[in-house]
Amino acid sequence: QVRLVESGGGLAQAGGSLRLSCAASGRTFSANAIGWFRAAPGKDREFVAAIQRSAGSATVAATMKDRFTITRGSDENTVYLQMDRLKVEDTATYYCAGGSVSQSFLLQRPSSYHSWGQGTRVTVST
Repeated sequence: QVRLVESGGGLAQAGGSLRLSCAASGRTFSANAIGWFRAAPGKDREFVAAIQRSAGSATVAATMKDRFTITRGSDENTVYLQMDRLKVEDTATYYCAGGSVSQSFLLQRPSSYHSWGQGTRVTVST
């Protein structure tokens, strides 16, 4: 499996920005897609964004696409989640996940991913 390490979380004010990074190593060939999910206390895990590592095609959850952007580094092993105009409700632990995803509609499903990072905490204050 691929090893995933998130970074970039922390404390931000509402209206501010954060950029999260997900670094993939190990059997990176086993994950043609990297996704971001988030989990807030007491809530189900929620899809945020995903990107196909080679093709670069990306999708962002409809409720976030005007504020969040997902990109990949030139080496295709690092994926970034740029979060702008943060809201208090964006407070959550953000996880990146790697999977071999054959169809784009599957990118939003946690079950499509076989490898998960430990998560990085994002706290947005007023």
